[in-house]
Amino acid sequence: MPKDLSRREFGKVAVAAAFCDVIAQSAPAVWGQAADGKPALLGGTPVRKRPFPSWPIYGEPERHELTDVLESGKWCRLDGNHASDFEQKWAAQTGAKHCLATASGTTALFTCLNALEVGPGDEVIVPPYTFVATINVAVLQYALPVFVDTDRETFQIDANKIEAAITPRTRAILPVHLGGSPADLDKILAIGKAHNIPVLEDACQAHLAEWRGKKVGTLGAAGCFSFQASKNLNSGEGGAVLSNNDELMDFCRSFQNNGRGQGNYAFSYVRNGSNHRITEFQAGILLAQLARLEAQTRTRTANAEYLTKNLKEIDGILPARMYEGTTRNAYHLYMFRYDTERFHGLSRNKFIKALEAEGVPSSPGYGRLNKEPFISDLPRLRSFQRCFSSNDLRNYPERIQCPENDKLCDEAVWFLQTMLLGSRSDMDQIIEAVRKIHSNAAALAKA
Repeated sequence: MPKDLSRREFGKVAVAAAFCDVIAQSAPAVWGQAADGKPALLGGTPVRKRPFPSWPIYGEPERHELTDVLESGKWCRLDGNHASDFEQKWAAQTGAKHCLATASGTTALFTCLNALEVGPGDEVIVPPYTFVATINVAVLQYALPVFVDTDRETFQIDANKIEAAITPRTRAILPVHLGGSPADLDKILAIGKAHNIPVLEDACQAHLAEWRGKKVGTLGAAGCFSFQASKNLNSGEGGAVLSNNDELMDFCRSFQNNGRGQGNYAFSYVRNGSNHRITEFQAGILLAQLARLEAQTRTRTANAEYLTKNLKEIDGILPARMYEGTTRNAYHLYMFRYDTERFHGLSRNKFIKALEAEGVPSSPGYGRLNKEPFISDLPRLRSFQRCFSSNDLRNYPERIQCPENDKLCDEAVWFLQTMLLGSRSDMDQIIEAVRKIHSNAAALAKA
């Protein structure tokens, strides 16, 4: 769909899309024939030829906000009001007492680790299946990232294995609500409370996700969000910290503003800090995008639930399970596990290639972060040798083995959130593409 349409043009597109949905839903035999046909990878006709919805979606509201910032001449948040307006609105929508907008999700996490006084010689409990920023922020503090294995059924950190990873050095637990699906917060928060260890929620992919009716990012000591270009709430780059803790947020506000005191923009400082401020341009885009978020989230949810209902009926496709406490999944990613054996030995990578040929893009997802070279090198770095004992560093590689995550990294397949903004007929074509590949898996495996 074009990024910006007049009201009349939008109406025509909507009518056409609705007509296509009616035709698709009234002619299941046609879709079935596509599924039984020759795979596109072997020369057959693709299930679909049109692209999925483009991203970002924008229009007059975004233009208005950007022009407003431009013409005000107040492009820095120290002078303008767009950043503070967004902070108030995001706090209100999530139910948080405080919100601080930052330059990125990474800087939000980095700011919070400093506020929690994570430093050299400390350990931070992290999942191995996440974006690298979750790990980088700990390493930048000269703290050891202690990887706790993945619950393969949910793609989340296995909360049942966290307690065994805690040592006297553990300074923070950093779960990730991966793909928009909440981690097992009941268990994680209970462990944090029992050991007096703060829980910092990485909610960078989980805008409007909920745990037992409360928005994620508001249940731990703090929660961090990303507004990077791929995210469900998007300003190209950007981030935010949420917290109900007054003291922690005072520190965060000061730290991300070069250590200045509250309201003090002169050359005096109350602590060390850095510049992680969001710009007024980013904040203006966020204000406009925020008005779209709830409706888009509902569309993603409806389409994801429809996909799950149908894909789980295909032998060898295992959609990610949600924990009982999840009352809303943000579906930044639609994630499932692929069982090669149930597809006659067709490899995961060839399955993804076959999907692509059918007009359905997908991704194999994250790799094994705990086995990345920069993690393996930590015990050999002089800075870490000065912070940790030789025994701690010698045992580190063994401590961070994650065999379940190793399996997941060979099974995972993702659909991105933009695909979930499509029509019901788009979802039907995704399903039919998977069925078509399943029906022809033996031939594809031999090709």
